[in-house]
Amino acid sequence: MASEEESFAVLVHHRGSIKRKTRSGVKFTNKNPLYIVVNRTTSYDDLVRSVLMKLGLEATAAGSSSMAAVASSSVPVYEPAAQLVASPSFAVDLNDGVRDEVGSFDVLPNALHGVPPVGVGDGELGDPDEDDVEPETIDDDSGDEVVAEGALGHPVGFGARDAEGNAGLTEFQVGQQFQDKDEALLSVKTYSIRRGVQYKVVESDHRWYVGKCSEFGNGCTWLIRLSLRKRKGIWEVKRYNGPHTCLATSISSDHRSLDHSVISAFIMPMVRADASVSIKVLLNATAAHFGFRPTYRRVWMAKQKAVGLIYGDWDESYSEIPRWVLGVQLTMTGTVAVLRTSPVLVGGQVDESQAYFHRLFWTFPPCIEAFRHCKPLVSIDGTHLYGKYGGTLLIAIAQDGNSNILPVAFALVEGENAESWTFFLSHLRQHVTPHPGLLVISDRHNGIKSALEAPDGGWLPPSAYRAFCIRHVAANFALTFKGKDARRLLVNAAYAKTEVEFDYWFDILRSEDPAMCEWANRIDYSLWTQHRDEGRRFGHMTTNISECVNSILKGVRNLPVASLVKATYGRLAELFVRKGREAEAQMGTGQQFSQHLVKCIEANLNTARCFTVTLYDRDNSEFTVAETTPTGTFSLGTYRVSLASRTCDCGYFQALHFPCQHALACCAYARVSWSSYVHSVYQISSVFNVYRMGFTPPIPEGFWPPYDGPTMIPDPNRRRAREGRPRSTRIRTNMDEADPNRPKRCGLCRQPGHTRRRCPQVVGSSQTGRN
Repeated sequence: MASEEESFAVLVHHRGSIKRKTRSGVKFTNKNPLYIVVNRTTSYDDLVRSVLMKLGLEATAAGSSSMAAVASSSVPVYEPAAQLVASPSFAVDLNDGVRDEVGSFDVLPNALHGVPPVGVGDGELGDPDEDDVEPETIDDDSGDEVVAEGALGHPVGFGARDAEGNAGLTEFQVGQQFQDKDEALLSVKTYSIRRGVQYKVVESDHRWYVGKCSEFGNGCTWLIRLSLRKRKGIWEVKRYNGPHTCLATSISSDHRSLDHSVISAFIMPMVRADASVSIKVLLNATAAHFGFRPTYRRVWMAKQKAVGLIYGDWDESYSEIPRWVLGVQLTMTGTVAVLRTSPVLVGGQVDESQAYFHRLFWTFPPCIEAFRHCKPLVSIDGTHLYGKYGGTLLIAIAQDGNSNILPVAFALVEGENAESWTFFLSHLRQHVTPHPGLLVISDRHNGIKSALEAPDGGWLPPSAYRAFCIRHVAANFALTFKGKDARRLLVNAAYAKTEVEFDYWFDILRSEDPAMCEWANRIDYSLWTQHRDEGRRFGHMTTNISECVNSILKGVRNLPVASLVKATYGRLAELFVRKGREAEAQMGTGQQFSQHLVKCIEANLNTARCFTVTLYDRDNSEFTVAETTPTGTFSLGTYRVSLASRTCDCGYFQALHFPCQHALACCAYARVSWSSYVHSVYQISSVFNVYRMGFTPPIPEGFWPPYDGPTMIPDPNRRRAREGRPRSTRIRTNMDEADPNRPKRCGLCRQPGHTRRRCPQVVGSSQTGRN
């Protein structure tokens, strides 16, 4: 049986005509209905409001009889009114596919989810035997001509079929009407792209729009004239000479009419489903759909426009942050939000009515409480924002006893530097991680080094210790020394849990190139090797930033800042519900330890049967364990085990804080339980305590306290370049190197072996002349 959360597609037919002389009797001819997605809880009033909103009408027009007289276009058009995400207060839902464990928040005013934008899509819910193109005219019994319907239809192309099944191209009709000028322009542009021809704008203002074929007067008479009907507020085709009688005179992989507005309408469903979808994916989808390949920059601009239409304006998003801070603090007492601004200077004077957004640190009470039950370490890292304005999102990540990662604090800053890291780490230490002996895992950024070494920061030993992420160390190593084998040897040496094993891998690395060992020796061993960390890492060698962004914060880097901070609340609320239920279910079955630990113990028990154990004291605490058969790629043969000090010569016991295979063999020999030698963080009760404190349902925005301070605006210096491809902020490593054997392709025909200047298609067309 379908659940209440299951969605259904409703096809709403409109603006068609009744055709009585059909084989089946009376038929309502309409092939481009509205697509409305509803669920079992959607009321009739909600459905009516959604239909009226899609048609751009007011609620009082529900019973208007004039709707049938409004002709519509069979050419693809732009959505009349872009629907902004009306996120309930600050818990925005990004539809990331992980909403099964927490109540879904409404993302549209009428509580209808996933409504695709009009004029884009492939008509998956339609009749597969019919095309998306309507006939030019539809006749009723009276013989009067009825203008073709479908103004809100899907893109059409060559070979489209009419109502009788005859193939042919759809053309504009005199009298066709569009809800606004944007819708009409999108139709004209899409038509031009589909025909592969160019047109030029002769006149365009708030009342008129006139376009002619670029070859007008040279054998082609294509012309279209649209005007605004003030009484109805719609645009109508007043004159149309078509179709085109010219032929394309040049070959190009791009089309002038394929601008970012057209692309934005097409990619809207993909961006709505996943805001983190890459520009390359969108570019390839656009090229496959339209037959022309736009530039990277144009697709990037189209995505920014789509994100702005879905999640709100990029500039106005900054002004929402102060009210969000007040709203979230009212919702959850104890929420920490620290906002920093910089003054706006106008003519050398400070403008008191405005302020530039500078930095924001925030964390929630459940995150503060959760960290008390996590492993005593925190990973910190930054990830760049990909929107209209640059910036960096700093994240602090913890890990529970079941190897689940958990972001506990965030900060939006201008970039990674000493000041921004000091701002983030000082508030992190004060509000989230005041625990002594804490380990901080990070990269080797100088800003982090400066912040952690500040005398008054609270991060100096013995209050806290620092360790490097081995992934970043290996990436820095690869910048100097090429070759994957050498990098692998360095990583193996870093993961070694004993000095003997470390020397084994380091000697192999030295045999490859002594300079490699000299490079590694310049870094303190306690910062990047596991055998020198005194067990503080709990086996964690990286910052887990990639896993955190991909699994929990997917897509947030592509959103306006207000939607970004709202998303952290909603995502964490879902995570706490889901992981809390998992831990509670495990506790209900009587389990004592987390699933991750149980799997590790079971794997160690399978190999503990191949050992010979010798006892060396009366207290059953000191042993030697001899392996009858090697259990790994590196084996010492005989190991000393001390249950009293929880150490073993293999290094696993003291590094991971639970019994290794040798310690398990000693426990079995002495007939003692191994559970007493497991760190408390692995107990299922500790894992449950991480997620015990849940999030509070968000207070509606209308009940937020008023904000009477200066208007928050973005710093114009952070805006990305308006021209050219956006500059990448990624630090290039060996992983980003292009394949040198990859053939270069022509910029016009995309074929290898030649360049744009020597393209044989261009040369051939210039020799044969214009047809």
